[in-house]
Amino acid sequence: MATWYQQRGGGDSLVLLHPGMADANAFAPNIDALADRFHVYTPERRGHGRTPDVDGPITYEGMARDTIDFIETIVRGPAHLLGCSDGAIVALTTALLRPDLVRRLVLVAGVFHRDGWHPSAVSWPDGLDPDSVPGKMARMHGSEPTLSVADLAGVESRTLVMVGDDDEVSLEHAVEMYRGLPDGELAVVPGTSHGLLVEKPGLCNTMVIDFLTTDPVPQMAPIRRA
Repeated sequence: MATWYQQRGGGDSLVLLHPGMADANAFAPNIDALADRFHVYTPERRGHGRTPDVDGPITYEGMARDTIDFIETIVRGPAHLLGCSDGAIVALTTALLRPDLVRRLVLVAGVFHRDGWHPSAVSWPDGLDPDSVPGKMARMHGSEPTLSVADLAGVESRTLVMVGDDDEVSLEHAVEMYRGLPDGELAVVPGTSHGLLVEKPGLCNTMVIDFLTTDPVPQMAPIRRA
């Protein structure tokens, strides 16, 4: 599949996966800071932005397999993945399908099961053309994702779960994701919503860069990691 993308910066490879019904411009407040530290790729997924749609349904697994092809053919080696909203689900699915291609993983405002969304986040108007991109997206959101906590145990990458404290993802679901990951860390960004990367880009950029460039610190009083 022909995927539109841009690339900037140098250093370790970092692939950014944008939210659903958006495009790479969603990362405009973050790209400068990230490109100062990484070789950043911003692909646009099938039916989004400047990448055309293809025949058949849109699914998270299908978009993850597109991402795998992109990493193998364009990045040409393992990369850090950062996904936001639908992009986080694509990133998570990619890490489960091909752990060898994912170094560290950042999941921003995403879910592992569709029940983690606030109901308003997955509501779509009636009467959408089922063959249009919005129609395909509505059908996908109506039935996916359906991963379990047990599935999360298959993620081999060190993973940062980020969520706004007033997000479309429930805090309880974000905590469940964090606890289900073998090597997970959790960041609840105060005073933000589902748009946390845009609302507090400086704070979010600092968190992401610190996570991707440093090793875990020795903990003084660990419980979960004792």
